[in-house]
Amino acid sequence: LLLLGRPLLGAPGQGAGTWSRFAGLPYPQDQLFLHDTFPDGFLWGAGSAAYQTEGGWSQDGKGPSVWDTFAHRPATPPGFAPSGPAAGDVASDSYNNLFRDAEGLRRLGVSHYRFSLAWARLLPNGTAPLNPAGLAHYQRLLGRLRELGIEAVVTLYHWDLPQGLQDAFGGWASPVLPQLFRDYAELCFRHFGGQVRYWLTMDNPYVVAWHGYSTGRLPPGVRGGPRLGYQVAHHLLQAHAKVWHLYNDHFRPTQKGKVSIALSSHWIKPQRMTEKNIKECQKSLDFVLGWFAKPIFIDGDYPESMRSNLSSLLPEFSEAEKKYIKGTADFFALSFGATLSFQLLDSHMKFQQLESISLRQLLYWISSEYNNPQIFIVENSWFVSGSTKRDDAKYIYYLKKFIMETLKAIRYDGVNVFGYTVWSLLDGFEWHRGYSIRRGLFYVDFQSHDKKLMPKSSVLFYQKLIEKNGFPPLPENQPIEGLFPCGFAWGVVDNYIQVDTTPAQFLDSNVYVWDVHQTKKLIKVDGVFTSRRKRHCVDFAAIRLQISLLQEMHVTHFHFSLKWSLILPLGNLSLINHTLVHYYQCFASELLRVNITPVVALWQPMAENQELPVSLAKFGAWENPETIQAFVEYAKFCFRSLGDHVKFWITMNEPSVKNLTYTAGHNLLKAHAKAWRLYDKEFRRSQKGKISIALQADWVEPACPFSRNDQEVADRILEFDIGWLAQPIFGNGDYPQVMRAWLHQRNSVDLYNFHLPYFSEDEKKLIQGSFDFFALSHYTTTLVGWEKEDALKYDHYLEVQMINDITWLHSPNRAAVVPWGLRKLLKWVKSKYGDVPVYVMANGIDDDQNMVHDKLRVYYIQNYINEALKAYTLDNINLQGYFVYSFNDNTAPKYGLYSYVANQYKPKPSMKHYREIIDNNGFPGPETPELLCPEEIASCSECHFFRTRKSLLAFISFIFVAFIVTIFFITYYSKRVERRYK
Repeated sequence: LLLLGRPLLGAPGQGAGTWSRFAGLPYPQDQLFLHDTFPDGFLWGAGSAAYQTEGGWSQDGKGPSVWDTFAHRPATPPGFAPSGPAAGDVASDSYNNLFRDAEGLRRLGVSHYRFSLAWARLLPNGTAPLNPAGLAHYQRLLGRLRELGIEAVVTLYHWDLPQGLQDAFGGWASPVLPQLFRDYAELCFRHFGGQVRYWLTMDNPYVVAWHGYSTGRLPPGVRGGPRLGYQVAHHLLQAHAKVWHLYNDHFRPTQKGKVSIALSSHWIKPQRMTEKNIKECQKSLDFVLGWFAKPIFIDGDYPESMRSNLSSLLPEFSEAEKKYIKGTADFFALSFGATLSFQLLDSHMKFQQLESISLRQLLYWISSEYNNPQIFIVENSWFVSGSTKRDDAKYIYYLKKFIMETLKAIRYDGVNVFGYTVWSLLDGFEWHRGYSIRRGLFYVDFQSHDKKLMPKSSVLFYQKLIEKNGFPPLPENQPIEGLFPCGFAWGVVDNYIQVDTTPAQFLDSNVYVWDVHQTKKLIKVDGVFTSRRKRHCVDFAAIRLQISLLQEMHVTHFHFSLKWSLILPLGNLSLINHTLVHYYQCFASELLRVNITPVVALWQPMAENQELPVSLAKFGAWENPETIQAFVEYAKFCFRSLGDHVKFWITMNEPSVKNLTYTAGHNLLKAHAKAWRLYDKEFRRSQKGKISIALQADWVEPACPFSRNDQEVADRILEFDIGWLAQPIFGNGDYPQVMRAWLHQRNSVDLYNFHLPYFSEDEKKLIQGSFDFFALSHYTTTLVGWEKEDALKYDHYLEVQMINDITWLHSPNRAAVVPWGLRKLLKWVKSKYGDVPVYVMANGIDDDQNMVHDKLRVYYIQNYINEALKAYTLDNINLQGYFVYSFNDNTAPKYGLYSYVANQYKPKPSMKHYREIIDNNGFPGPETPELLCPEEIASCSECHFFRTRKSLLAFISFIFVAFIVTIFFITYYSKRVERRYK
């Protein structure tokens, strides 16, 4: 267990390889959530500190600590925010509620509890005499923990130095303190050691030395500058070593415990991956963690980077002291989280690099730098706002991230972590931030008299995690094998196709002469013309290129939107852009010629004028009821002009509910329904097509899965985001009742004036059932909660807090990659609107035009389509098609399956991956039964070659026939000539 005799597996400076190692890990695989469990016997616990939770600051003979004095000052120091009850005088009142806290631990199912002893409660002046009440209190606590089978992890000193020692000696600035600390520790070992297996001498000596005695930001508030800060750290190291040797020499043989020191650290990453920046990152960790870790875990002396940069400021250890300090830890006790990170880390110690919260990389760095020690995480978590009560979603997702990173460090990186301690068991006084934040698993109402513990959602999360010993793989997380049905629509989306109506040279009726002698240019002959030939679709070169790219992809469907503003610039039939209409006709017919079904949207809102004709946009757009009839006339024109080629219509593609007023949405629904009824009545019989509306439908998940309030919020957002337009069409012809009830409540309570219009009975009949299928665009999943945590992400109108699960993969634009959200959405659609045919009309992710990030799109497509397959095969969703967004980077930058650079299209790896899925019609496995589709039964593999090369075959046939005829005539006339001469 001791480090003294272990072979050196790591060495100072070896941690510098951490940054390049993690920069080179496979993306995105390394960033995926790891579904696995921790090693057997892994320790799970919770922690607290005496001053933060005990209260009873002067009760039963307890003496004052430097924190008591500091917090009672009339002038609050800069950056110090006690707020609420006076500092830690009462706090969570754990001193008077010992059994309450123990019950919380029992409920969690933890294996250990880390707490600290209040030095001034046991020794009111810091030295003898002993306070019997304090001794009895901790004996009761240890006894109760033993009854519950919970291991005690005890900190001797967690920042609350007795004020008597500060007054008499100047606190840790005095060389007398190490011996006094040893005396205090001996008392604790003697009275409590039989019930304690893990001891921590002190917590976070960096904060004590630097902010207690150098900056004066924290108690005892001494502004002694860097020299005093380094001197105090010197004494803290000496004190720790004395206590370790005391235990090792006199108590270890009988008590068989282990002793260490809780060291806190941040994590830092380079601004850019240069050798100089990496050295600065290494220096940053040396100055904070290495300041104490290197003397203890390596050689008894400070890091070389500190020695070379601080010169005479840094005290010297004698050779005897180095030997005495070296190896004085039985394990590496690590504290990481909200106490130091982004809070108490001195900005100068970042060395102009970027602070981060990567626990996994820190664990790897420690393992590399300090001889691969056994690591015990003795404090870790983040925080929520002080106003957050029971549903602490933000806290849960940080906890999830940190624990998952610990698991990866163990499973992927070979780091020897044997225990984890969440901070903290219950809400308490959070040092310089007072009661402005909360870090407890259990909620405490600090204003109440009884200080009851109320479990937060994080209690349920942590409890289940402990039960399962991690994140074991679940069946629903596993990919499945299988095929999609025959005739499944495999498509790709382009918001607006590339339109280039430049006439081909063959349409030019002018005559030209080539000046071969002088200018070498074509010179037009004035007054001479040739006959003008009829336009042909082959004249549009842009169409041929786009069709060839689509053929290369092997899609069966291509979805694009028409430009209403360009087809009818005035918003009516008085001015028609016939050239553009002809271009669309050609595009659709060319798609059909190569067996690709055009899927055409009449209107899709874009930034400029919502893609409405200017005359409509100027006069209220969808707010104006006249836009309804204008849209119907436009739809009728499109059905007549393009209906022979288009059998798959979308009236409106992704109308953005975020930008719609209730009146605009009302008119939009009526316009859709009238267009649908028009097609159904006048065009369906002859054109035999189908038509519907395509809605954007991202999934919304309750941030706290155990919270009824969060579930209500999620249900409400789904109705406002999807049900608003879907319920009238696919449901009962009217808006969701949830919307009406919520708006009524908001209008009456907060004097809002948001009026949701009413449909007449005839309008309900008009709108209800105006669909042939349910088309949806789905890109991501959002977490929502009801507790206000972040004002920037809180919607006051809907009373919803947007939450981020930081364990999810995210794109460069911060879109979350959550494949299972698609399956949940499809199940929700079926539960709400029945067994309606469903098409996923758009599904895609952005990149940064870097091939590394196209790997994210490969993962995205693979897993979203697999979730769609689960919905089809396991949930019996009537899924009939899937479309990737988007076709190319030219029309949708960063989203394309084809890159577009220097006027050249190039397929990305994600395009080829999607093509492979299309060719397989899903994910066939060894045991997947073969799917024989009707059109394939009578076909052969060679037939596809001939079907796709009809023009070439016709030309070859012509040449062959001409050759035969020529041979015939040559033979025939040769024989006639021969007979003539005979």
